[in-house]
Amino acid sequence: MRRTVIISGILVVLVLIMAGIVISYFNLTGVEAAETNQPDKLCIIWTSGDRDVALKMVFMYTYYSKKNNWWKDVELIVWGPSSLLLSVDKELQDYVTKMKEEGVILEACKACADMYGVSDKLAGMGIDVKYMGKPLTDMVKSGWTTMTF
Repeated sequence: MRRTVIISGILVVLVLIMAGIVISYFNLTGVEAAETNQPDKLCIIWTSGDRDVALKMVFMYTYYSKKNNWWKDVELIVWGPSSLLLSVDKELQDYVTKMKEEGVILEACKACADMYGVSDKLAGMGIDVKYMGKPLTDMVKSGWTTMTF
């Protein structure tokens, strides 16, 4: 009988210690803080000259990410062959306008756009055309989530 009481007491103490550890963990690490520190900025780097990739993946996800508030900040960077495709495709241009109206940040790599001779055309669509190496590096280093297509 005495042995049962002692074992029961030890088990109660162990349970209380474990409960204290669990409570301390959640208070010290701040589960709520961890949830709020999740990356909330998305940068999509669109490099493909494939129209289907643009319409059936890149543009849909970019647009709905912002429209549905899946991410606080959503940026689309037009880079490489995608700049040429965008400069000649009216449907893609209309979609970019729709993204801009929703609040998507639109930028394009000036070096690439200049190579294709489309910098002015992209700027005319409301896209911020600039050299993107340093800005992209800064975004990655500051914790933006990046996707490349």
